[in-house]
Amino acid sequence: MRAIDAGLLTCHECHQLNPIQTEQGKQFCSRCGGLVHARQPNSLTRTWALLLTAAVLYIPANLLPIMTVNSLGKGQSDTIMSGVIELVNYGMLPIAAVVFVASILVPTFKLVGIALLLYSVQRHQPMSPRQRVLMYRFIEWIGRWSMLDIFVIAILVALVNFGSLASIVPGYGAMAFASVVVLTMLAALTFDPRLIWDNTDPDDDHE
Repeated sequence: MRAIDAGLLTCHECHQLNPIQTEQGKQFCSRCGGLVHARQPNSLTRTWALLLTAAVLYIPANLLPIMTVNSLGKGQSDTIMSGVIELVNYGMLPIAAVVFVASILVPTFKLVGIALLLYSVQRHQPMSPRQRVLMYRFIEWIGRWSMLDIFVIAILVALVNFGSLASIVPGYGAMAFASVVVLTMLAALTFDPRLIWDNTDPDDDHE
């Protein structure tokens, strides 16, 4: 049974259960004072907007150079994929695998996963609530690893700065990639997971 079926509303800020007060136009949480909604207003619309923006930026994030290494007056620019290939050529297979998973697979899975979650909720596709919840929790969990490339670039830019001898400069691809990561994280936050349980048959809750 959903909380709303029992006459309760969950505060999105502190998760306090509040009895529904039908006589009031707006209802506030009894614990933190936050505005309480049965469902977050325009949750699907905002999540779709953030997701589509991230999908558009995902293209330059992979095509534009993520950083440029200048050494003795010569510069070499690398995209995410070319950087992975360089690591493989140098025999750094474990590092290449970590970068590939964190910078290619994880963002792709987040984009596809959130899109499937939104589509299944809107179109009432045959996916059990448990499958949707597991997908949502996994998307939230892997989001923290997407910033690995940005952290590495930030450290390298700070450490490798020897003027004309050697320096590392972040590229436009890094800014686009960071935007993709932030937008997908915001998309996961704006999605109201309570929508997963709406329009669900009671028998499906136990699948």
